[in-house]
Amino acid sequence: MSNKRFYVTTPIYYPSDKLHIGHALTTTMADTLSRYKKMLGYDTFFLTGSDEHGQKIEKTAAQAGMKPIEYTDKIVAGFQELWKKLDIEYDDFIRTTEKRHYETVSKIFTKIYEKGDIYKSEYEGFYCTPCESFFTERQLEEGHCPDCGRKVDVVREESYFFKMSKYADDLIAYIESHPHFIRPETRKNEMLSFLKSGLEDLCVSRTTFDWGIPVPIDDKHVIYVWFDALTNYLTALDYLNEGELYQKFWQENDEIVHLVGKDIVRFHTIIWPIILMAADIKIPDMVFAHGWLLLDGGKMSKSKGNVVDPTALIDKYGSDAIRYFLLREMPFGEDGYYSEEALVLRTNTDLANDYGNLLSRTTSMIDKFCGGIIPEKTSEDDVDKEFADLAGDIKEAYVANMDNLQFGKALQEVWKIIARGNKYIEESAPWALAKDESKAEKLNAVMYNLAETIRVATIYLSPFMPATPAKVFDQLGIDELGLKSWDSIDFGAAIQGIKVRRKDPIFPRIDAKEALKVEETQEPKKESKKDSKKDSKKESKKEAAEEGANLISFDEFFKTELKVAEIVAAEKVEKTDKLLKLSLQVGEEKRIIVAGIALHYAPDELIGKKIIIVANLKPAKLRGIESQGMLLAASTSDKKQMTLLTVDSDIPSGSKVG
Repeated sequence: MSNKRFYVTTPIYYPSDKLHIGHALTTTMADTLSRYKKMLGYDTFFLTGSDEHGQKIEKTAAQAGMKPIEYTDKIVAGFQELWKKLDIEYDDFIRTTEKRHYETVSKIFTKIYEKGDIYKSEYEGFYCTPCESFFTERQLEEGHCPDCGRKVDVVREESYFFKMSKYADDLIAYIESHPHFIRPETRKNEMLSFLKSGLEDLCVSRTTFDWGIPVPIDDKHVIYVWFDALTNYLTALDYLNEGELYQKFWQENDEIVHLVGKDIVRFHTIIWPIILMAADIKIPDMVFAHGWLLLDGGKMSKSKGNVVDPTALIDKYGSDAIRYFLLREMPFGEDGYYSEEALVLRTNTDLANDYGNLLSRTTSMIDKFCGGIIPEKTSEDDVDKEFADLAGDIKEAYVANMDNLQFGKALQEVWKIIARGNKYIEESAPWALAKDESKAEKLNAVMYNLAETIRVATIYLSPFMPATPAKVFDQLGIDELGLKSWDSIDFGAAIQGIKVRRKDPIFPRIDAKEALKVEETQEPKKESKKDSKKDSKKESKKEAAEEGANLISFDEFFKTELKVAEIVAAEKVEKTDKLLKLSLQVGEEKRIIVAGIALHYAPDELIGKKIIIVANLKPAKLRGIESQGMLLAASTSDKKQMTLLTVDSDIPSGSKVG
């Protein structure tokens, strides 16, 4: 058994309705981390679940003519079915309605009460039922909930309070001495600012509804939802009995990671650690708060009715395509944007064209040129060594990015070797080598390198896309477990002599028009042959006139000032699918350009690229941002493929083009 341990959790999701694609993002992140750590030899524990108590559930169930537990049973079954379809491999699914959880919450509540940190008083203030949160008047935003923006109710009732304020200074000191406890840095700064503005005691019980865990010392009260919900992370590890799981994955573990959305970071980084401090329990190592997955209309919300159903997408595109898209597109700690158009484009470009096509071409050529057997590499040149060096560089960067939860950047590293493999086919032209017997050794080396490239890339991708590796290794003919494991990740494994088993493409290209149900807005007009000839002559004259009109003189051309610019930062423009805001270095000058390339490039893959821009274009405002110029890009007539015009040598930014 490994001494390396890793405990990762998602929030426990609220069963007021079905889950949406934003919930799938968090859970896919956790599953990928868990699989990655397992691949590295860690003993892991992955927890997800459902948060089933509170006034909102009680009201919703009553409206449906059901008891709360009947209502939540039905919704939670849907959660578990979704995770199954998405290939989520959790170790435990915790429900706050379970007996083990009631007993754990009661134990911690009693422990803190007996310490003198919970007291009875009367609460009068503002309560948001959808968020299950109390707020002071100064925390409200124009009289509404600061988290969801909805109307709050004025509540007055007897309650138990938790002495949060007593621990404020201790928590500030802890956060400042543990810089990685709250990530990313922006969230840490927000929480420190919140703490330093003054922390009030927390209401931890209610008497106006019954659907919750009774206060162990006063059964007229039920325990307030956040004190109840957050304790789930301990319940699942058998804190109640201080069992083996608790000792292994909490007490003796230095890698406890809570993954949450940014809207609940305050509860996990202020309320939760203070509960733990008061109960004399160690604080987790990291709370990572990712951004929201946005649509054009803003944040997805069940109450707004603008959610995307992940089950339908999985049925349509497959679980691995959805998982890949979510982790490839989501920037570190920032908001990301979802559209089905972007999902289809990413699937076709990365998975079908790059990865899938590399496998298909390689197995086809091994079949055709090598009798279906991966050949032995008996010679090595500089290009062969380049593959081994590239694989080594990728390994170091991949591990660093995964450990820092930079999923998109880790995938970018993997795509470097996939892209190199595709380029290598064009450079080496195996079809030409196969015609020359004197080039047999070189052909064998090329075929080996391509097969090995796919093998290595697939191991890297296995935590992200768990359903794909088995299909790829089957086509490569690789059955030996040792050749599929992290221990064999270095380039140059003994795969020679293995017979490939070529099959259908693992990622068939998606017909975007069909998938997105794009309809023609106008039926073509039927015309006679006579009309057709007339129109043809008119069109020819028109085209000739336009062609002449489009000709420009040398003087006119040289009015356009083209320069080399380096992209130093990139981010998506809010509430759009297509626009990116690019920060450029043009010699000594800094510029901003807004460009419609978001469907073709992720922001983080653009950093460091040297592109060509029109530098003397009159500035224009796009979505309230002043765009100072225009970049040059080439695209196909149907706009489905686009590539930036870049320079192929390290020429300084600001250099003139022309």
